[in-house]
Amino acid sequence: MQFFYLFSTVLSKLFHITDVYIYSTRQNNLIHKNDSIQNTAVNDLVYIMDGSWSVGSDDFETAKRWLVNVTSGFDVSSHYSQVGVVQYSDTPRLEIPLGLHKTTQDLIKAIEDISYLGGNTQTGRAIKFAVDHVFASSQRSEVKNRIAVVVTDGKSQDDVMDASVESRAQGIKVFAVGVGTEITTSELVTIANKPEGEYVLYAEDYTNIDRIRDAMEQKLCEESVCPTRIPVASRDEKGFELILGMKIHQKAKKIQELYTAICLTNTCFKFVLREIFPEGLPPSYVFVSTLRLKGPSSREKLDLWRVLSKDGQIQAAVTLNGQDKSVIFTTTNTVNEEQIVTFDALFDGSWHQLKVLVRPRRVSCFLDDQQIQDEALDAVVPIYINGKTQISKRSGSDATLPTEIQKLRLYCDPQQSERETACEIYSVVRKQNTKSLKQKGNFIYKVFHILCFLTLALNYTNLVNAAA
Repeated sequence: MQFFYLFSTVLSKLFHITDVYIYSTRQNNLIHKNDSIQNTAVNDLVYIMDGSWSVGSDDFETAKRWLVNVTSGFDVSSHYSQVGVVQYSDTPRLEIPLGLHKTTQDLIKAIEDISYLGGNTQTGRAIKFAVDHVFASSQRSEVKNRIAVVVTDGKSQDDVMDASVESRAQGIKVFAVGVGTEITTSELVTIANKPEGEYVLYAEDYTNIDRIRDAMEQKLCEESVCPTRIPVASRDEKGFELILGMKIHQKAKKIQELYTAICLTNTCFKFVLREIFPEGLPPSYVFVSTLRLKGPSSREKLDLWRVLSKDGQIQAAVTLNGQDKSVIFTTTNTVNEEQIVTFDALFDGSWHQLKVLVRPRRVSCFLDDQQIQDEALDAVVPIYINGKTQISKRSGSDATLPTEIQKLRLYCDPQQSERETACEIYSVVRKQNTKSLKQKGNFIYKVFHILCFLTLALNYTNLVNAAA
């Protein structure tokens, strides 16, 4: 194991924290036959590509490159992801049968060899063809996710409603990617699953379609890796509610002060990794915890949450280190190097929200709605899912350390970081309101002085005019 880490000087808070580290543990490149890794969900994925006259041959080549880029991260094989491609205009044409290619390299080569069709835009007919003939051809009974991605640049010349309703009735998750200004929002919404914010994407034109590649990759991965949803405000977010998933609320003591929370003591809080994260961790996620450390725990090195491989190596962890006043985030990595970066502030000692936003090559740390730092990460590799996940453990030990927790969640959508606030913490809300009132007060004070100055100037002008 090797480490890649960030470390920083910060204010003495939470348990007088002064530093924040981010480590990456190196994953062994050798994967044994019995070892399972992330992104291994059994998926049937079908791309439905618009090949009509409005696209044009040049933009069609651009669309193909986009498919290649999106697909390159999938584990294509007969055991995991199978991919098919349909091109359509007046009629649909099966370009790549579902499951024909057993490796990502072979699939990419086949996509590159697809020739432009040309013709009118019959999107509804193409969706029906994919449902009736492509998805139906799958011979795998263990498929967990059936996903279609419709890429089109114009209004369909046939009805898309019936085919779209049928696709959803058969449990197919449909994404609609609209390119250009000719496509109508209502048609994309009809094609796609709900909510439209998750299943509809837009690009200004084909030259800009690569800008939504990361979003498409993330959404496809969410469908595979994040099957559960967490009720949040008026919507459900894909992710993992660890307090419920690990049955912490049934084992731990409840405490009631200003907040309803759970006190973790010496109970064993560990689960088989597959039971909590059956397909591993997504490439992007948001870890959120509202917590309070008191007494001896504030001087210990505590793994608030960690994911261990079968042989006990840490693959992901958020660690609070009272020994050297630090917060540590651990993730996998393939690069044998170190990196040091400075943070500016953390915690003050009572209830606080700690938030870690992980993206493919970046990581950000937040405290009580305030971003502490945003830094680059080297490429993160998939985790093994044959180990276990634990919370509130002494670092390097199976002993549970006393911790008070109100929230412990992992969201799959990185944009949830912007929506997830610390509003449940009274002291934070009061501080924010006080700051807001002070800012408003300063503004009113300045306006008052400006008005006074203008009044004096007006009076002086009137006096001068009167004297004249």
